Amino acid sequence: MFDGLSSKLERVFKNLRGYGKLSEKNIEGSLKEIKLSLLEADVNYLTVKEFIENVKNKALGEKVADSLNPAQQIIKIIRDEMVVLLGGNEPLNIKAKPPVIIMLIGLQGSGKTTTAGKLALYLHRMKRKVYLVPADVYRPAAILQLKKIGASINIPVYEPSEENGEVTQNPENILQNALNIAEKQAYDTVIVDTAGRLEIDEPLMNELKLLNNKFNPQEILFVADSMLGQSAVTVAKAFNDALNISGIILTKVDGDSRGGAALSIKKTVNKPIKFIGTGEKLSDFEVFYGDRIADRILGMGDIIGLIEKAQESIDEKSAQSIENSLNKKNFTVKDFAEQLKMMSKIGGITKIAGMIPGFSKIKDKFNPELAEKEISKIKAIINSMTEKERINPGILNGGRRKRIAAGSGTAVSDVNIFINKFEEVKKMMKAFKKNKSGSLRNVNNIKNIFNKGDFK
Repeated sequence: MFDGLSSKLERVFKNLRGYGKLSEKNIEGSLKEIKLSLLEADVNYLTVKEFIENVKNKALGEKVADSLNPAQQIIKIIRDEMVVLLGGNEPLNIKAKPPVIIMLIGLQGSGKTTTAGKLALYLHRMKRKVYLVPADVYRPAAILQLKKIGASINIPVYEPSEENGEVTQNPENILQNALNIAEKQAYDTVIVDTAGRLEIDEPLMNELKLLNNKFNPQEILFVADSMLGQSAVTVAKAFNDALNISGIILTKVDGDSRGGAALSIKKTVNKPIKFIGTGEKLSDFEVFYGDRIADRILGMGDIIGLIEKAQESIDEKSAQSIENSLNKKNFTVKDFAEQLKMMSKIGGITKIAGMIPGFSKIKDKFNPELAEKEISKIKAIINSMTEKERINPGILNGGRRKRIAAGSGTAVSDVNIFINKFEEVKKMMKAFKKNKSGSLRNVNNIKNIFNKGDFK
Protein backbone atom coordinates (compact mmCIF):
# COMPACT_ATOMS: atom_id res chain seq x y z
CA MET A 1 0.00 0.00 0.00
CA PHE A 2 1.55 3.27 -1.25
CA ASP A 3 5.02 1.67 -1.11
CA GLY A 4 6.56 4.00 -3.70
CA LEU A 5 5.57 7.13 -1.78
CA SER A 6 6.56 5.58 1.55
CA SER A 7 10.06 4.75 0.27
CA LYS A 8 10.64 8.28 -1.03
CA LEU A 9 9.47 9.89 2.21
CA GLU A 10 11.57 7.48 4.27
CA ARG A 11 14.68 8.64 2.37
CA VAL A 12 13.82 12.29 3.10
CA PHE A 13 13.32 11.50 6.80
CA LYS A 14 16.61 9.60 6.92
CA ASN A 15 18.41 12.67 5.58
CA LEU A 16 16.62 14.90 8.09
CA ARG A 17 17.71 12.70 10.99
CA GLY A 18 21.27 12.75 9.69
CA TYR A 19 21.60 16.54 9.83
CA GLY A 20 21.77 16.68 13.63
CA LYS A 21 20.99 20.37 14.12
CA LEU A 22 18.69 21.66 11.38
CA SER A 23 18.83 25.00 9.64
CA GLU A 24 15.96 26.69 7.81
CA LYS A 25 17.81 25.83 4.61
CA ASN A 26 17.80 22.11 5.53
CA ILE A 27 14.09 22.25 6.32
CA GLU A 28 13.20 24.00 3.06
CA GLY A 29 15.36 21.55 1.09
CA SER A 30 13.58 18.60 2.67
CA LEU A 31 10.18 20.14 1.98
CA LYS A 32 11.10 20.52 -1.70
CA GLU A 33 11.92 16.81 -1.82
CA ILE A 34 8.62 15.97 -0.11
CA LYS A 35 6.75 18.20 -2.56
CA LEU A 36 8.35 16.42 -5.51
CA SER A 37 7.56 13.01 -3.97
CA LEU A 38 3.89 13.93 -3.55
CA LEU A 39 3.62 15.28 -7.10
CA GLU A 40 5.25 12.12 -8.46
CA ALA A 41 2.67 10.17 -6.44
CA ASP A 42 -0.02 11.96 -8.51
CA VAL A 43 -1.34 14.04 -5.63
CA ASN A 44 -3.31 17.09 -6.79
CA TYR A 45 -0.99 20.08 -7.34
CA LEU A 46 -3.06 22.58 -5.32
CA THR A 47 -3.37 20.05 -2.50
CA VAL A 48 0.42 19.56 -2.45
CA LYS A 49 1.03 23.32 -2.52
CA GLU A 50 -1.24 23.93 0.47
CA PHE A 51 0.17 20.92 2.34
CA ILE A 52 3.79 22.10 1.95
CA GLU A 53 2.88 25.67 2.95
CA ASN A 54 1.13 24.44 6.10
CA VAL A 55 4.06 22.23 7.08
CA LYS A 56 6.57 25.02 6.37
CA ASN A 57 4.63 27.61 8.39
CA LYS A 58 4.32 25.29 11.37
CA ALA A 59 7.92 24.09 11.19
CA LEU A 60 9.38 27.60 11.01
CA GLY A 61 6.76 29.13 13.31
CA GLU A 62 7.53 26.67 16.09
CA LYS A 63 11.28 27.18 15.63
CA VAL A 64 11.77 23.48 15.03
CA ALA A 65 15.43 23.97 14.10
CA ASP A 66 16.17 25.06 17.69
CA SER A 67 14.42 22.10 19.35
CA LEU A 68 16.15 19.08 20.90
CA ASN A 69 14.87 16.65 18.27
CA PRO A 70 14.11 18.78 15.19
CA ALA A 71 13.79 15.94 12.66
CA GLN A 72 11.23 14.14 14.79
CA GLN A 73 9.21 17.33 15.23
CA ILE A 74 9.08 17.95 11.49
CA ILE A 75 7.98 14.36 10.90
CA LYS A 76 5.22 14.86 13.47
CA ILE A 77 4.05 18.04 11.71
CA ILE A 78 4.05 16.22 8.36
CA ARG A 79 2.09 13.36 9.89
CA ASP A 80 -0.50 15.71 11.41
CA GLU A 81 -1.00 17.57 8.13
CA MET A 82 -1.29 14.28 6.25
CA VAL A 83 -4.06 13.19 8.63
CA VAL A 84 -5.90 16.44 7.79
CA LEU A 85 -5.57 15.64 4.07
CA LEU A 86 -6.83 12.09 4.46
CA GLY A 87 -9.66 13.02 6.81
CA GLY A 88 -11.04 11.33 9.89
CA ASN A 89 -13.31 8.35 10.27
CA GLU A 90 -16.96 8.99 9.43
CA PRO A 91 -19.22 5.97 10.06
CA LEU A 92 -22.06 4.89 7.81
CA ASN A 93 -25.45 6.46 8.38
CA ILE A 94 -27.38 3.27 9.17
CA LYS A 95 -29.48 4.44 12.11
CA ALA A 96 -32.47 5.48 9.99
CA LYS A 97 -35.74 3.57 9.85
CA PRO A 98 -35.14 0.27 8.03
CA PRO A 99 -34.59 -0.69 5.37
CA VAL A 100 -31.57 1.63 5.09
CA ILE A 101 -30.59 2.08 1.43
CA ILE A 102 -26.90 2.24 0.48
CA MET A 103 -26.37 3.05 -3.19
CA LEU A 104 -22.98 2.31 -4.78
CA ILE A 105 -22.09 4.40 -7.82
CA GLY A 106 -19.03 4.76 -10.05
CA LEU A 107 -17.48 3.96 -13.40
CA GLN A 108 -17.33 0.48 -14.89
CA GLY A 109 -14.23 -1.42 -13.77
CA SER A 110 -13.85 0.37 -10.45
CA GLY A 111 -14.78 -2.78 -8.53
CA LYS A 112 -18.31 -1.71 -7.65
CA THR A 113 -19.96 -5.16 -7.70
CA THR A 114 -17.19 -6.79 -5.66
CA THR A 115 -17.32 -3.86 -3.25
CA ALA A 116 -21.07 -4.44 -2.82
CA GLY A 117 -20.21 -7.95 -1.61
CA LYS A 118 -17.43 -6.71 0.66
CA LEU A 119 -19.68 -4.09 2.22
CA ALA A 120 -22.44 -6.69 2.66
CA LEU A 121 -20.04 -9.03 4.48
CA TYR A 122 -18.80 -6.17 6.68
CA LEU A 123 -22.37 -5.20 7.66
CA HIS A 124 -23.38 -8.84 8.14
CA ARG A 125 -20.57 -9.16 10.68
CA MET A 126 -22.06 -6.13 12.41
CA LYS A 127 -25.27 -8.19 12.81
CA ARG A 128 -27.14 -6.32 10.08
CA LYS A 129 -29.66 -8.22 7.93
CA VAL A 130 -28.42 -7.35 4.45
CA TYR A 131 -30.11 -7.62 1.05
CA LEU A 132 -28.11 -7.14 -2.17
CA VAL A 133 -29.82 -5.59 -5.19
CA PRO A 134 -28.33 -5.74 -8.73
CA ALA A 135 -29.56 -2.62 -10.52
CA ASP A 136 -27.26 -2.81 -13.54
CA VAL A 137 -29.58 -3.67 -16.44
CA TYR A 138 -26.92 -3.02 -19.09
CA ARG A 139 -24.39 -5.64 -18.07
CA PRO A 140 -26.11 -9.03 -17.54
CA ALA A 141 -22.89 -10.47 -16.12
CA ALA A 142 -23.15 -7.98 -13.24
CA ILE A 143 -26.34 -9.64 -11.97
CA LEU A 144 -24.76 -13.10 -12.22
CA GLN A 145 -21.58 -11.85 -10.54
CA LEU A 146 -23.51 -10.39 -7.60
CA LYS A 147 -25.51 -13.62 -7.23
CA LYS A 148 -22.27 -15.62 -7.01
CA ILE A 149 -20.79 -13.19 -4.49
CA GLY A 150 -23.95 -13.29 -2.38
CA ALA A 151 -24.01 -17.09 -2.40
CA SER A 152 -20.37 -17.25 -1.28
CA ILE A 153 -21.10 -15.20 1.87
CA ASN A 154 -24.69 -16.37 2.48
CA ILE A 155 -26.18 -12.96 1.73
CA PRO A 156 -29.46 -13.02 -0.26
CA VAL A 157 -29.51 -11.27 -3.64
CA TYR A 158 -32.66 -9.95 -5.32
CA GLU A 159 -33.13 -11.60 -8.72
CA PRO A 160 -34.77 -9.41 -11.38
CA SER A 161 -37.54 -11.25 -13.20
CA GLU A 162 -37.62 -11.39 -16.99
CA GLU A 163 -41.37 -12.06 -16.90
CA ASN A 164 -42.30 -8.60 -15.61
CA GLY A 165 -39.74 -6.85 -17.80
CA GLU A 166 -37.39 -5.73 -15.03
CA VAL A 167 -34.25 -6.82 -16.82
CA THR A 168 -35.09 -5.01 -20.05
CA GLN A 169 -36.69 -1.95 -18.47
CA ASN A 170 -34.98 0.27 -15.92
CA PRO A 171 -33.48 -0.14 -12.45
CA GLU A 172 -36.29 1.86 -10.87
CA ASN A 173 -38.65 -1.15 -11.03
CA ILE A 174 -35.94 -3.48 -9.76
CA LEU A 175 -35.23 -1.38 -6.69
CA GLN A 176 -38.91 -0.79 -5.90
CA ASN A 177 -39.71 -4.52 -6.04
CA ALA A 178 -36.59 -5.34 -4.02
CA LEU A 179 -37.57 -2.81 -1.34
CA ASN A 180 -41.05 -4.34 -1.11
CA ILE A 181 -39.45 -7.73 -0.40
CA ALA A 182 -36.95 -6.17 2.03
CA GLU A 183 -39.78 -4.63 4.06
CA LYS A 184 -41.81 -7.85 4.13
CA GLN A 185 -38.82 -9.98 5.15
CA ALA A 186 -37.42 -7.44 7.64
CA TYR A 187 -34.10 -6.74 5.95
CA ASP A 188 -32.63 -3.68 7.66
CA THR A 189 -30.02 -2.83 5.00
CA VAL A 190 -30.32 -2.80 1.21
CA ILE A 191 -27.13 -2.40 -0.85
CA VAL A 192 -27.77 -1.31 -4.44
CA ASP A 193 -25.18 -2.09 -7.13
CA THR A 194 -25.91 0.49 -9.83
CA ALA A 195 -24.80 0.52 -13.46
CA GLY A 196 -21.42 1.90 -14.43
CA ARG A 197 -20.06 3.31 -17.67
CA LEU A 198 -16.63 3.44 -19.24
CA GLU A 199 -16.92 7.22 -18.94
CA ILE A 200 -19.29 9.80 -17.46
CA ASP A 201 -22.34 10.42 -19.64
CA GLU A 202 -25.67 12.20 -19.26
CA PRO A 203 -27.92 9.09 -19.41
CA LEU A 204 -25.96 7.50 -16.55
CA MET A 205 -26.24 10.59 -14.37
CA ASN A 206 -29.94 10.99 -15.15
CA GLU A 207 -30.59 7.39 -14.17
CA LEU A 208 -28.75 7.79 -10.87
CA LYS A 209 -30.51 11.09 -10.16
CA LEU A 210 -33.86 9.37 -10.73
CA LEU A 211 -33.01 6.62 -8.23
CA ASN A 212 -31.73 9.19 -5.76
CA ASN A 213 -34.83 11.41 -6.01
CA LYS A 214 -37.31 8.54 -5.79
CA PHE A 215 -35.72 6.37 -3.09
CA ASN A 216 -33.68 8.91 -1.10
CA PRO A 217 -30.84 6.54 -0.07
CA GLN A 218 -29.22 7.16 3.31
CA GLU A 219 -25.79 6.64 1.75
CA ILE A 220 -24.54 7.32 -1.78
CA LEU A 221 -21.02 5.91 -1.89
CA PHE A 222 -18.75 6.60 -4.84
CA VAL A 223 -16.51 3.61 -5.60
CA ALA A 224 -13.14 4.80 -6.93
CA ASP A 225 -10.19 2.83 -8.29
CA SER A 226 -7.25 4.04 -6.20
CA MET A 227 -4.77 3.14 -8.95
CA LEU A 228 -6.24 5.77 -11.30
CA GLY A 229 -4.83 8.61 -9.19
CA GLN A 230 -6.03 12.06 -10.28
CA SER A 231 -8.44 10.57 -12.83
CA ALA A 232 -10.36 8.96 -9.95
CA VAL A 233 -10.50 12.32 -8.16
CA THR A 234 -11.82 14.10 -11.27
CA VAL A 235 -14.56 11.50 -11.76
CA ALA A 236 -15.47 11.62 -8.05
CA LYS A 237 -15.92 15.38 -8.30
CA ALA A 238 -18.24 15.01 -11.30
CA PHE A 239 -20.39 12.42 -9.50
CA ASN A 240 -20.48 14.55 -6.37
CA ASP A 241 -21.56 17.65 -8.32
CA ALA A 242 -24.44 15.67 -9.80
CA LEU A 243 -25.54 13.59 -6.81
CA ASN A 244 -24.03 15.05 -3.62
CA ILE A 245 -22.41 11.77 -2.57
CA SER A 246 -22.10 10.92 1.13
CA GLY A 247 -18.71 9.23 0.98
CA ILE A 248 -16.07 7.35 -0.98
CA ILE A 249 -14.83 3.76 -1.08
CA LEU A 250 -11.31 3.41 -2.50
CA THR A 251 -10.69 0.05 -4.17
CA LYS A 252 -7.45 -1.73 -5.15
CA VAL A 253 -5.49 0.17 -2.51
CA ASP A 254 -3.21 -2.85 -2.05
CA GLY A 255 -1.96 -2.42 -5.63
CA ASP A 256 -1.51 1.36 -5.45
CA SER A 257 2.13 2.26 -4.82
CA ARG A 258 1.57 6.02 -5.16
CA GLY A 259 -1.42 7.11 -3.05
CA GLY A 260 -2.38 10.13 -5.16
CA ALA A 261 -6.12 9.42 -5.05
CA ALA A 262 -6.19 8.78 -1.30
CA LEU A 263 -4.28 11.98 -0.51
CA SER A 264 -6.26 14.19 -2.92
CA ILE A 265 -9.85 13.02 -2.96
CA LYS A 266 -11.02 14.23 0.47
CA LYS A 267 -9.60 17.73 -0.05
CA THR A 268 -10.82 18.06 -3.64
CA VAL A 269 -14.30 16.54 -3.29
CA ASN A 270 -14.83 17.48 0.37
CA LYS A 271 -16.38 14.10 1.13
CA PRO A 272 -14.93 11.44 3.46
CA ILE A 273 -13.28 8.19 2.48
CA LYS A 274 -15.30 5.62 4.43
CA PHE A 275 -13.75 2.29 3.38
CA ILE A 276 -10.80 0.88 1.45
CA GLY A 277 -10.49 -2.38 -0.46
CA THR A 278 -7.16 -4.03 0.33
CA GLY A 279 -7.20 -7.25 -1.70
CA GLU A 280 -9.17 -9.69 -3.83
CA LYS A 281 -10.86 -11.56 -0.97
CA LEU A 282 -14.25 -10.31 0.20
CA SER A 283 -12.78 -9.96 3.69
CA ASP A 284 -10.07 -7.61 2.35
CA PHE A 285 -12.07 -4.54 3.30
CA GLU A 286 -11.27 -1.98 5.99
CA VAL A 287 -12.94 0.95 7.65
CA PHE A 288 -10.92 4.03 6.69
CA TYR A 289 -8.99 5.82 9.43
CA GLY A 290 -6.92 8.74 8.14
CA ASP A 291 -4.48 8.66 11.06
CA ARG A 292 -3.75 4.96 10.58
CA ILE A 293 -3.19 5.34 6.83
CA ALA A 294 -0.87 8.30 7.47
CA ASP A 295 1.10 6.14 9.89
CA ARG A 296 1.42 3.37 7.28
CA ILE A 297 2.56 5.83 4.60
CA LEU A 298 5.17 7.28 6.98
CA GLY A 299 6.45 3.84 8.03
CA MET A 300 4.97 4.01 11.53
CA GLY A 301 2.84 0.89 11.06
CA ASP A 302 -0.72 0.24 12.17
CA ILE A 303 -0.73 -1.92 15.27
CA ILE A 304 -4.40 -1.19 16.06
CA GLY A 305 -5.39 -2.24 12.54
CA LEU A 306 -3.31 -5.41 12.87
CA ILE A 307 -5.01 -6.29 16.16
CA GLU A 308 -8.46 -5.68 14.64
CA LYS A 309 -7.61 -7.87 11.64
CA ALA A 310 -6.45 -10.61 13.99
CA GLN A 311 -9.67 -10.36 15.99
CA GLU A 312 -11.73 -10.71 12.80
CA SER A 313 -9.75 -13.70 11.54
CA ILE A 314 -9.04 -15.71 14.69
CA ASP A 315 -11.52 -17.28 17.07
CA GLU A 316 -11.17 -16.90 20.83
CA LYS A 317 -9.85 -20.44 21.32
CA SER A 318 -7.04 -19.96 18.77
CA ALA A 319 -6.16 -16.56 20.23
CA GLN A 320 -5.91 -18.07 23.71
CA SER A 321 -3.72 -20.88 22.38
CA ILE A 322 -1.33 -18.36 20.78
CA GLU A 323 -1.23 -16.25 23.93
CA ASN A 324 -0.39 -19.35 25.97
CA SER A 325 2.44 -20.24 23.56
CA LEU A 326 3.91 -16.75 23.96
CA ASN A 327 3.82 -16.99 27.73
CA LYS A 328 5.08 -20.55 28.16
CA LYS A 329 8.71 -21.17 29.01
CA ASN A 330 9.49 -23.59 26.18
CA PHE A 331 8.36 -22.43 22.72
CA THR A 332 7.93 -25.51 20.48
CA VAL A 333 7.59 -26.23 16.76
CA LYS A 334 3.94 -27.05 17.50
CA ASP A 335 3.47 -23.50 18.86
CA PHE A 336 5.26 -22.11 15.82
CA ALA A 337 2.90 -24.01 13.49
CA GLU A 338 -0.09 -22.40 15.24
CA GLN A 339 1.42 -18.97 14.68
CA LEU A 340 1.94 -19.69 10.97
CA LYS A 341 -1.75 -20.70 10.71
CA MET A 342 -2.75 -17.46 12.41
CA MET A 343 -0.54 -15.46 10.03
CA SER A 344 -2.20 -17.08 6.99
CA LYS A 345 -5.67 -16.28 8.32
CA ILE A 346 -4.79 -12.61 8.83
CA GLY A 347 -3.48 -12.31 5.28
CA GLY A 348 0.05 -13.66 5.15
CA ILE A 349 3.42 -12.22 6.09
CA THR A 350 3.32 -9.46 3.44
CA LYS A 351 0.10 -7.91 4.74
CA ILE A 352 1.19 -8.23 8.38
CA ALA A 353 4.68 -6.86 7.78
CA GLY A 354 3.36 -3.65 6.24
CA MET A 355 1.43 -2.91 9.43
CA ILE A 356 4.45 -3.31 11.73
CA PRO A 357 6.24 -0.10 12.81
CA GLY A 358 9.68 0.24 11.27
CA PHE A 359 9.05 -2.17 8.42
CA SER A 360 9.46 0.60 5.83
CA LYS A 361 13.16 0.75 6.68
CA ILE A 362 13.74 -2.83 5.48
CA LYS A 363 11.06 -3.32 2.84
CA ASP A 364 13.52 -2.73 -0.03
CA LYS A 365 15.31 -5.88 1.12
CA PHE A 366 12.08 -7.80 1.69
CA ASN A 367 10.90 -10.15 -1.05
CA PRO A 368 7.29 -11.14 -0.29
CA GLU A 369 7.18 -13.94 -2.89
CA LEU A 370 10.37 -15.44 -1.52
CA ALA A 371 9.10 -15.14 2.06
CA GLU A 372 5.80 -16.89 1.25
CA LYS A 373 7.67 -19.62 -0.66
CA GLU A 374 9.91 -20.29 2.33
CA ILE A 375 6.92 -20.39 4.68
CA SER A 376 5.24 -22.98 2.40
CA LYS A 377 8.32 -25.20 2.69
CA ILE A 378 8.39 -24.73 6.45
CA LYS A 379 4.73 -25.79 6.70
CA ALA A 380 5.45 -28.93 4.63
CA ILE A 381 8.38 -29.81 6.90
CA ILE A 382 6.32 -29.29 10.08
CA ASN A 383 3.48 -31.43 8.68
CA SER A 384 5.95 -34.29 8.15
CA MET A 385 7.13 -34.19 11.78
CA THR A 386 5.59 -36.39 14.47
CA GLU A 387 3.85 -34.86 17.48
CA LYS A 388 6.83 -35.83 19.63
CA GLU A 389 9.28 -34.14 17.24
CA ARG A 390 7.23 -30.94 17.16
CA ILE A 391 7.24 -30.72 20.94
CA ASN A 392 10.93 -31.60 21.25
CA PRO A 393 12.90 -30.87 18.04
CA GLY A 394 16.09 -31.67 19.93
CA ILE A 395 15.52 -35.37 19.19
CA LEU A 396 15.88 -34.83 15.44
CA ASN A 397 18.85 -37.02 14.51
CA GLY A 398 20.07 -37.71 10.98
CA GLY A 399 17.59 -40.53 10.36
CA ARG A 400 14.60 -38.50 11.49
CA ARG A 401 15.64 -35.52 9.39
CA LYS A 402 15.98 -37.75 6.33
CA ARG A 403 12.46 -39.14 6.90
CA ILE A 404 11.00 -35.63 7.32
CA ALA A 405 12.71 -34.45 4.12
CA ALA A 406 11.29 -37.39 2.14
CA GLY A 407 7.80 -36.85 3.56
CA SER A 408 7.77 -33.10 2.83
CA GLY A 409 9.32 -33.25 -0.64
CA THR A 410 12.34 -31.24 0.52
CA ALA A 411 16.05 -31.88 1.01
CA VAL A 412 17.71 -32.77 4.32
CA SER A 413 19.53 -29.44 4.06
CA ASP A 414 16.11 -27.71 4.01
CA VAL A 415 15.15 -29.47 7.25
CA ASN A 416 18.44 -28.34 8.80
CA ILE A 417 17.80 -24.76 7.66
CA PHE A 418 14.30 -24.87 9.16
CA ILE A 419 15.63 -26.01 12.54
CA ASN A 420 18.10 -23.10 12.51
CA LYS A 421 15.33 -20.67 11.61
CA PHE A 422 13.14 -22.08 14.35
CA GLU A 423 15.90 -21.39 16.87
CA GLU A 424 15.91 -17.76 15.67
CA VAL A 425 12.15 -17.58 16.21
CA LYS A 426 12.60 -18.96 19.74
CA LYS A 427 15.04 -16.15 20.48
CA MET A 428 12.51 -13.62 19.18
CA MET A 429 9.83 -15.10 21.43
CA LYS A 430 12.11 -14.70 24.43
CA ALA A 431 12.73 -11.07 23.47
CA PHE A 432 8.98 -10.58 23.09
CA LYS A 433 8.35 -11.82 26.62
CA LYS A 434 11.08 -9.63 28.07
CA ASN A 435 10.11 -6.47 26.21
CA LYS A 436 7.09 -6.49 23.89
CA SER A 437 7.92 -3.12 22.35
CA GLY A 438 11.44 -4.30 21.72
CA SER A 439 10.17 -7.01 19.43
CA LEU A 440 8.71 -4.32 17.20
CA ARG A 441 11.94 -2.35 17.16
CA ASN A 442 13.73 -5.51 16.03
CA VAL A 443 11.44 -6.00 13.05
CA ASN A 444 14.58 -6.51 10.93
CA ASN A 445 14.44 -10.12 12.12
CA ILE A 446 11.54 -10.73 9.76
CA LYS A 447 13.81 -10.60 6.72
CA ASN A 448 16.49 -12.63 8.48
CA ILE A 449 14.13 -15.50 9.20
CA PHE A 450 11.90 -15.68 6.14
CA ASN A 451 13.60 -13.65 3.43
CA LYS A 452 17.07 -15.10 2.88
CA GLY A 453 16.25 -17.57 0.13
CA ASP A 454 18.09 -20.28 2.06
CA PHE A 455 15.83 -23.11 0.91
CA LYS A 456 16.63 -24.85 -2.35
